[in-house]
Amino acid sequence: MQKIISYPISVIYYLLFGLTLVIFHPIQWICFTVFGYQAHKVSVDYLNFFLLKCTNILGTTYKFENIDSIPKNAPLIFVSNHQSMYDIIAMIWFFRRFHCKFVSKKELGSGIPSVSYNLRHGGSVLIDRKDPKQAIPAIKGLADYIEKNNRSAVIFPEGTRSKTGKPKEFAQSGLKILCKYAPSGYVVPISINNSWKVVKYGFFPLGLGNHLTFEVHKPLAVADYDFAELMKLTEKSVVKGIKI
Repeated sequence: MQKIISYPISVIYYLLFGLTLVIFHPIQWICFTVFGYQAHKVSVDYLNFFLLKCTNILGTTYKFENIDSIPKNAPLIFVSNHQSMYDIIAMIWFFRRFHCKFVSKKELGSGIPSVSYNLRHGGSVLIDRKDPKQAIPAIKGLADYIEKNNRSAVIFPEGTRSKTGKPKEFAQSGLKILCKYAPSGYVVPISINNSWKVVKYGFFPLGLGNHLTFEVHKPLAVADYDFAELMKLTEKSVVKGIKI
């Protein structure tokens, strides 16, 4: 029954979601071109605020736990499991004070109103998953950026979204580069739950009435660990917090 009801609700949701992307695209352009980074960032923050409000039509709610434990005025590397695009929308808004930048696949850098523009101009990096040599300097550049500006990088070491919520094996290379070139930073493990349920039927129709939780675990200073131990502790924290 829920799936049947979700068809008309999903149509309304996608209309509002798409309209929000189209409206904020020129707003982003004006903010970035005329006023610079800070104005552009504010426009992106509020783009994602309204995208979150669109998901309320689906009955989707969000809870972030332990945000106050995140260090301030330091480079941050958020490491999380990945279940849907709603992970990203929520993190941009709720972590807006930390200026989140993402490691994204290059295909997202064109063709999507608002989203592609932000990825190209907002400080995130686009990588070609088929070309590891291209990815290394791109991720290094992101690490240099967060180290210099005390901002944050978000990385999903599973590499792709989990369709069932069950975590996949973590890849090490991207996180290793970020830690190497942002040595004064902190790795912040995060466990995301229930995001996959929004797209449990695929992209249409969408799941209704889901409560998404984002649990922030103890931040780990990069300088306090060798990478192997840091990787092990990070993955253990993330996986432990995932509820299947």
